[in-house]
Amino acid sequence: MSIVPIDRRGNRCLGILLAAGRGERFRASSGHGEADKLLSVLPDGRTVAQASAQALRQVFPVVVAVVRPGAPALARTLQSAGCVVLEAADAARGMGASLACAARELMRTGGGAGAAMDGHSGAGEQADDARVTAAGTAQDAPAPHGCVVALADMPWIMSDTLLALRDAALSHRIAAPVYGGRRGHPVAFAWDLLPELAALDGDEGARALLRRHGVYEMPCADPGVLRDVDTIDDLP
Repeated sequence: MSIVPIDRRGNRCLGILLAAGRGERFRASSGHGEADKLLSVLPDGRTVAQASAQALRQVFPVVVAVVRPGAPALARTLQSAGCVVLEAADAARGMGASLACAARELMRTGGGAGAAMDGHSGAGEQADDARVTAAGTAQDAPAPHGCVVALADMPWIMSDTLLALRDAALSHRIAAPVYGGRRGHPVAFAWDLLPELAALDGDEGARALLRRHGVYEMPCADPGVLRDVDTIDDLP
């Protein structure tokens, strides 16, 4: 399958979808040890992960989704939604490790990626800490201007919010939506912050970067930026 450089798609901002958590609180609240909140079905028939991935894919030409080892059904769901799927070997270390996995892969490929290629990597080699289940490299494509990092358990983000974050990344190093006076997700990062994202570890996520660089708080009319699926009671 041919790989289209990002700058030829009219959108030079990428999406990162973090889907590597185990959802222990959800499992405990459901009473089923094997329950997976990201594969729970919403009223419209889509799973939580599918809805989150499709929201990003409506706006960004490339979305990199990070999953934990041993989650083939989730990986297939995200791949079928058009995501580039990475399996992070150290996902159990926390959100920071998963985000670092995605950042390292984007640095390695220069931000170029293709659609799913029959479950094989199009990048030509394996990343040190991730199995690339669908990826490619566009050697001649200039770097995107930023990336928007979303959480897979937040399927109610509006397209207008994602578009606004994409644009905010042009003039702000870090931008996050604010609804009702509260800051939420996703968060946009300038492309030159990828090395710092790639150095993250543990469960703190990118909070250290937010403290270091400051955050442009972007007002929005989207309650979805604060709404996630934490327990079974959060499902509609």
